[in-house]
Amino acid sequence: MLRQAMNRANLLLRFSLELAALSGFAIWAWSRADGGWRYLAAASIGVAVAAIWGTFNVPGDPSRSGEAPVAVPGWVRLLIELTVLLGGAGAFVGASLHAAGLVMVALICVHYALSTDRIAWLLRRP
Repeated sequence: MLRQAMNRANLLLRFSLELAALSGFAIWAWSRADGGWRYLAAASIGVAVAAIWGTFNVPGDPSRSGEAPVAVPGWVRLLIELTVLLGGAGAFVGASLHAAGLVMVALICVHYALSTDRIAWLLRRP
């Protein structure tokens, strides 16, 4: 029962980190663009990162839908996840939101510390 509750909490943390990463990229793009281009830049980068996140998956991943529009090996998926999540944290820092970036990095570490079973599963998938 406790393990199931921890797993649900970690999935909620992961989802929150995904949303935070997308927000970080969008905020960074907003901070770099001028005028009306800000809206386009923020939306475009958010959609692009979300598309990458949702497209490249490991077939049968129990923490996702199990579907893989573009099937990739587990190590590639893990690399995509780390790139997106840490990139989002870096984007907060790039937008001068240093505390948000540092908190996000700390939460990413917590998430992956609680995800050792999933990491092992991913690394076993060709």
